[in-house]
Amino acid sequence: MYEIVKTGDPVLRLTAKPLNSDEIQSEAIQQLIAAMAERMREAPGVGLAAPQVGVSVQLVVIEDRPEYIERLSGAERREREREPVPFHVLINPVLSVEGEESAVFFEGCLSIPGYQGLVARARVVRVEALDERAAPVVIRAHGWYARILQHEIDHLNGLLCVDRMDLQTFSTLENYDRFWRGG
Repeated sequence: MYEIVKTGDPVLRLTAKPLNSDEIQSEAIQQLIAAMAERMREAPGVGLAAPQVGVSVQLVVIEDRPEYIERLSGAERREREREPVPFHVLINPVLSVEGEESAVFFEGCLSIPGYQGLVARARVVRVEALDERAAPVVIRAHGWYARILQHEIDHLNGLLCVDRMDLQTFSTLENYDRFWRGG
């Protein structure tokens, strides 16, 4: 149950439905959150939006684990501004860009497995949302964490990273490793 759906599934192109406080605290949504966390970690990924498991509601789970970052060189970590992000849930998120700086990096998606391409994203963002208990949260993020937030919130609006990608860089993971990694 709650398997990751792949590109071409119409649910990925819908605008997801907001959740009210009662819905957020329901057993069904709490089970969905647990299942999404499990799917994200199994994949492995750093974020997962409910539409990616076939449920069109405004809910994302995010976690950038230290072991994912340890695979990168120190230079790559600094360039991406990538630091561990503990597990958290965002519901009905509203994202705003802060400043005009952007960063361009290769980005993949669990719903488009085996491919990635260059995507420009804002370097700093602010997100207002509710957590898994329906309590308000405000996040100001920069670097890779800001990228994750933008990617996952795009899913809630029916957008995929290919919609923002420089299509000339769209590549299989094999060819990314062969021609683009470190370049």
